[in-house]
Amino acid sequence: MFIVDKYIGSIKTNLEKQSDLLVSNLKKTFEYNFSSDIDLLDYCAFIEPTRFELSIVMFSMDKEVNEVFYEGNDKTVFAGSEEILSNIEYHLLNDSQLEKFFEFYEQNEDTLVSQEQRVFTEWFSQCWEIAGGASMKLPSYFIFHDDSKSFDLKSNQWIDDQEKWS
Repeated sequence: MFIVDKYIGSIKTNLEKQSDLLVSNLKKTFEYNFSSDIDLLDYCAFIEPTRFELSIVMFSMDKEVNEVFYEGNDKTVFAGSEEILSNIEYHLLNDSQLEKFFEFYEQNEDTLVSQEQRVFTEWFSQCWEIAGGASMKLPSYFIFHDDSKSFDLKSNQWIDDQEKWS
């Protein structure tokens, strides 16, 4: 039988195992020479719920909601996107348990989605701070792919996406 608290605890445990890798990868990006055309950074979480995998990609964006690319000759200038984490497992489950798990998930979806997002956001935010995120000059946000809200990593608050583009 599946229990909400046990499932969320499993996510926390599995994310913690990836904290050092995330911190290390974030530290590298903080040292980049970002293009002056970049207005903000979006760290976008892509979740594959059927495989319990999480990937995070950093996108450099302008205020027009466009990804910024650099086409100059200076190889030290960064613009574009970069994968920060690739397909890490956030929950382990035997294949024989999948059907029962997804029944449990469907019955508890509203609770589980909000708690999953809270756990992913708190974990990323904590790693961002440990990596030295306060030194980042660009506004930086943690987002979930295809969601309409963003977590402002500097103020530690959720905002509507429209706020960051204005």
